[in-house]
Amino acid sequence: MRTMIMTTTMDMRTTTSTEAASPALSPASLLHLIWLASPALPVGGFSYSEVLEAAIDAGLVNGEAQAADWLVEQLHLTLARSDLPVIAQVLRAWRRGDTTCIRALNSWLLQTRESAELRLQTEQMGRSLREWLRHLPGADATALDFAATLEPSYPVMYALCAAGPMQAQSDARADAGTGNAGERDVLLAYAFGWAENMMQAALKAVPLGQTSGQRILARLATEIPAAVEHALQLPDQDRQAYSPMLAILSSRHETQYSRLFRS
Repeated sequence: MRTMIMTTTMDMRTTTSTEAASPALSPASLLHLIWLASPALPVGGFSYSEVLEAAIDAGLVNGEAQAADWLVEQLHLTLARSDLPVIAQVLRAWRRGDTTCIRALNSWLLQTRESAELRLQTEQMGRSLREWLRHLPGADATALDFAATLEPSYPVMYALCAAGPMQAQSDARADAGTGNAGERDVLLAYAFGWAENMMQAALKAVPLGQTSGQRILARLATEIPAAVEHALQLPDQDRQAYSPMLAILSSRHETQYSRLFRS
């Protein structure tokens, strides 16, 4: 299989983390992370294939095994080096109210989207997630007011939702939202939500059956923890969004004759 990224890369699956173990999640925090990872979240993720459809059209992905290989590469070579480490950083920034850091990380994400459609995807999903959060009871009005000044990328808004902006309407306020969710928990939830969306895209675009989709998801689930550990350890200067083949295929997809997805 031709790799989507034409560069020498380290084996990220052997990485271990020195981060202290996260405290046990409260039931409310666990349920909120499951909610955020759900494909039913009204942000339009189902309408994007993140170039998988273009790879299929180009003959680079022809079946279950190749689809799984493609998505595993995308996980380790793009998400683990870009979106996931940014989410960890911006999660801390939301929690300490560091708007300068949030704005800078959001700008970095937008600037590193290498095609028009990939940028439109993160902007549209970011706006949709901001509106979803705005209409929930107890949303953090101060954080949302600041978010309204951004053209928000999806990872930055996801981090806001995971930072614990929701407050309970009862006395059990400390157990509300995802206030005690650690960075690792948040990144695992984000990556699994991405994996579910991409598996569903593969089912429609290859096309594949449901059993094939579950095998792809099972493989991605075994790869996600290592990708998250790598992202948690990645120094700022090593964060990158360098995926030439992904960018080329995305540009081709913008004018692809027949397509199901917006990216």
